[in-house]
Amino acid sequence: DAQQAAIIQRMVKDLNMDLKIRVMPIIREPNGLAMSSRNVHLSPSEHKEALVLKNALQKARDMIKSDETDSERIKYEMRCIINSVPSSKIDYISITDPETLQDIKTIKGKTIIALAVKIGDTRLIDNIVVSPHRG
Repeated sequence: DAQQAAIIQRMVKDLNMDLKIRVMPIIREPNGLAMSSRNVHLSPSEHKEALVLKNALQKARDMIKSDETDSERIKYEMRCIINSVPSSKIDYISITDPETLQDIKTIKGKTIIALAVKIGDTRLIDNIVVSPHRG
């Protein structure tokens, strides 16, 4: 997950460790749901409902690519998508700086958008890294 990778990268840098960290892309199922060992706990209907995570992240990406920079507006739209599924319960939606993991109000550059949502009894996480459209 992007937050864990950022923390490990920062630790390696701060401790001056002679290591190279390679962050690999998220592996997704054909329908776009992030692969996770937790997915086996989803019923078939919950598995379909879990696609709201991907849809909410895609909405955020589209908004940023269309020059939306207000993170609260983006989070609002993401919440609307997720809340359209009755079995969902949002733990968090965060829009952060990829190095510091500090929340950002105005998107100016590379950004991590992360979320944790319970679908039924299963807590799922997902994230994307996105940059605003320039030019």
